[in-house]
Amino acid sequence: MSIDESEAVRTEQRFVSGLHARLDVLRERAEAAVRDALRAGGTSAQARLERDVFIAEQSGLLAAYDAGDHGLCFGRLVFRDGRDHHIGRIGIRDDDDERTPLVVDWRADVARPFYLATGHTPMGLSRRRHITMEGRRVTGLHDEILDLRDTTRSGHEGRDADAVLLAALDSARTGRMSDIVQTVQAEQDRIIRAPHQGVLVVEGGPGTGKTAVALHRAAYLLYAHRELLARRAVLVVGPNPAFLGYIGEVLPSLGETGVLLASPGELFPGVRATGTDTPEAAEIKGRAAMAEVLARYVRDRQTVPPTEEPVEIDHEDHGTLFLTRDMAEDARWDARGTGLPHNLARPRFATRIVDALTAQLVERIGADPYGGPNLLDPSDVAQLGKEVAASDAVHAAIDGLWPVLTPQELVARFLADPFGYLPDGEAEFVRRDPADAWTGADAWTPADVPLLDEAAELLGEDDSAARAAAARERAERIAYAQGVLDVAYASRTYEFEDEESEVLGVQDVIDAERFAERHEEADHRSAAERAAADRTWAFGHVIVDEAQELSAMAWRLLMRRVPTRSMTLVGDPAQTGDAAGCGSWREILAPYVGDRYEQVTLGVNYRTPAEIMELAAEVRRAVEPDFRPPRSVRSTGVPPWETTADDVPAAVADAVAREVRDEGRLAVVAPAARLPALAAALPGASWGAEPDLTRPVVLLEPRQAKGLEFDTVVVVDPEAIRTAGPHGVNDLYVALTRATQRLGVVRSAAGAPAAPAA
Repeated sequence: MSIDESEAVRTEQRFVSGLHARLDVLRERAEAAVRDALRAGGTSAQARLERDVFIAEQSGLLAAYDAGDHGLCFGRLVFRDGRDHHIGRIGIRDDDDERTPLVVDWRADVARPFYLATGHTPMGLSRRRHITMEGRRVTGLHDEILDLRDTTRSGHEGRDADAVLLAALDSARTGRMSDIVQTVQAEQDRIIRAPHQGVLVVEGGPGTGKTAVALHRAAYLLYAHRELLARRAVLVVGPNPAFLGYIGEVLPSLGETGVLLASPGELFPGVRATGTDTPEAAEIKGRAAMAEVLARYVRDRQTVPPTEEPVEIDHEDHGTLFLTRDMAEDARWDARGTGLPHNLARPRFATRIVDALTAQLVERIGADPYGGPNLLDPSDVAQLGKEVAASDAVHAAIDGLWPVLTPQELVARFLADPFGYLPDGEAEFVRRDPADAWTGADAWTPADVPLLDEAAELLGEDDSAARAAAARERAERIAYAQGVLDVAYASRTYEFEDEESEVLGVQDVIDAERFAERHEEADHRSAAERAAADRTWAFGHVIVDEAQELSAMAWRLLMRRVPTRSMTLVGDPAQTGDAAGCGSWREILAPYVGDRYEQVTLGVNYRTPAEIMELAAEVRRAVEPDFRPPRSVRSTGVPPWETTADDVPAAVADAVAREVRDEGRLAVVAPAARLPALAAALPGASWGAEPDLTRPVVLLEPRQAKGLEFDTVVVVDPEAIRTAGPHGVNDLYVALTRATQRLGVVRSAAGAPAAPAA
């Protein structure tokens, strides 16, 4: 039976319209439930807890429903055995007794044939249909016949199975990354659904979809392991804030909001590192050896007096005590012997100092002038010990020898004077003016963040006072609750009792401790929100994009965040740009998992046309003759153009005016030193630390362009990019591979060519 084109589209449109009607009902129910919960009475902590948990659940459903409203249904699977499933962003069921699935979540096992089935391995399919939509309107169908015995024809059959993929690749960019849920390829699907245990390394050149795969993997893992990962959260680390803004809409579009996105400069709570380092300073700070340098610096903060130090006790009869070098050395040896971090070992050091000074005072006051035993009894000794421990002078002496330090204080002091811990030349690179406002978040650089985290590990946090205060508050609440129960018991009435009845009171069904707990405030933040504020949080899974860029010290920080080593690392060593970047998977992982990791490679370039990719590959071959780029799936027939100019900003402005389109986005990628002049020549362009990528024209330095894509790219002064640092060739390779349609190169007449002519 043949169905004409309009009938096939109308059939799918009726289904999709009904699906959205059901979605609207579900959304209205969730919104009404939230409104009712907010209006509900109840002032007890238990009532508020139950209300907040309910609202959080309904808000999560609303987020999923909102995500599903855009391209809700994008596929249909018709099986040989008669099964017929529509595939969508989220799963939706009917309201009948069987809770019949109307559309299947793309992450469900039954949806896998949509991504994996082929004519050779149809996985039970008769046909696979791609549904293209704009809003709620079906705009196109594409059918693939996988069973030649299926003689039904819709008029939408196509020989080119990649038509939907190519249409998506040719569409104009928006300045925000979109999901690829409709066009996930088989090699990508296998990575997305790989087991979450252990370390998975995904390597791929420009345009292979590494980032998209990583984000869809996060969405899949949250679906497949909801109970575990919703409680422990997933961390996605991106190279910079601009990149995080670019990818920020992908996971919400897939209905997932319980993910923490952060750049390396945001991984220490309370610090958002926006400062900049020289490449030399960043490389030195990123070395693994910095861990031992900081450990030695901490040990050197645990000092002893050169001979003896007078200590005036705050008591007129006690006079002056003397803190000797031997006392301090014994106390330091004992405190270090605990193996505890600096701040946690300090109480042991302080106790030993107090005991030694007390013994000195006891010997002075209680000595028998006739040579007999000490005249003070144990209670006298205990009292003297309390007086010594309470002395401001003793506290000052202990603080001078073993100070309480914060990570910020420690790293600030180190960077103010790193000489003696680093060779003089390296120390000069990393030294900071001590007059800088170190307590301000803007003072720190991304390379400082792993140092702060290392310092936090070395120092520890002595929270004994806070825990003691919390225990006292809890004891007071329990005592108060017991008083309430006692009053309730004393006020009981026997008016309606008889000999055979027993009336239970509140005191009969709950004790004071449980009664107090019901009135304690609970933390209702999501797991991602709590994780962002807790340096010691252990994530359920960590995904690192552009993983080759992270320094050895940054990897120490990240590995603390995921003790189970459940990780997905994506990147491309050929694109390593950071001077501190490891650039080798073995170098990154050997200290933590040895060779116990799985590595897969994405070899197909979906973004970069063949003409552009060949030009970029020649740049890499200049330093790596055997370099083989990923295979581009398409060719635009538009070769890259280039021009050489004396007035580079004017030439770039002319090129942008010529290349900018009504739709899509254009990026100018240039050396950092040229950005101010180019910004003056391009007054409408967005630029800076966090440029607005949704603007028609954006101005970037090569590192900022990493991971991004634009319809058109103009690369400025490629020779300056290539020679700017030890990884300049990689930076130029990145800059040349950001375009999906057109590439132009503007050279400076004063510079030598950096790439072959187009």
